Amino acid sequence: MVDETGGNEMGGLKDLIRQAGAYKPLQPGEQDRLLKAAAGGDNASQERLVAAYLPAVVRLAAARADEGLSVPDLVQEGSIGLLEAVREFARSGERDFAAFAEQHIAVQLSRAIDEEAAAVREEQLLIAAAEDYARTEVLLRRTLLRNPTEAELAEKLEWTVDRLRFVAKTVDEARRRHDEELLAYVDPDVLDIDDGDSAIEIDPSLN
Repeated sequence: MVDETGGNEMGGLKDLIRQAGAYKPLQPGEQDRLLKAAAGGDNASQERLVAAYLPAVVRLAAARADEGLSVPDLVQEGSIGLLEAVREFARSGERDFAAFAEQHIAVQLSRAIDEEAAAVREEQLLIAAAEDYARTEVLLRRTLLRNPTEAELAEKLEWTVDRLRFVAKTVDEARRRHDEELLAYVDPDVLDIDDGDSAIEIDPSLN
């Protein structure tokens, strides 16, 4: 079996390498002139320098391809770091632009990877909280023989009411999306509905 995701990733990396190699290298003396113009806000000079150093972005991005973001995403983030280096180099007091640029690229890649990891952890925690909420809601409904109040659910879960409401909203939105997706596959002709006189009974415990 071919790993289509991995195949697409490799294909994307090859395309990026090909694009990076398509730009002309800087001529002697050209880099200093471009850096001075770029520091003054000249967009054409900034773009030329970013294009010239794109191979470094691709190389550094590819080296971190297994850290949570795709190579194209990492290249995009690295390009942001490179552009910052282009704009700041003249005022930095540094002399080696290549090293300065790679440092900025690396910092931006690390920031993007850390933010993605934090977002994944937050999503995982929210999913776990939603599952706890749904289980507790069903348990209390069966125990109390009625819908539990927010206070009862919050007490059982040892949450604040504000947290309970946030998670409840997330669960309700997920249920709504699920219902919409389910209805998209339902053929109305197979449902025996007599002008609104008939209703489909749904066990509340399944909600």
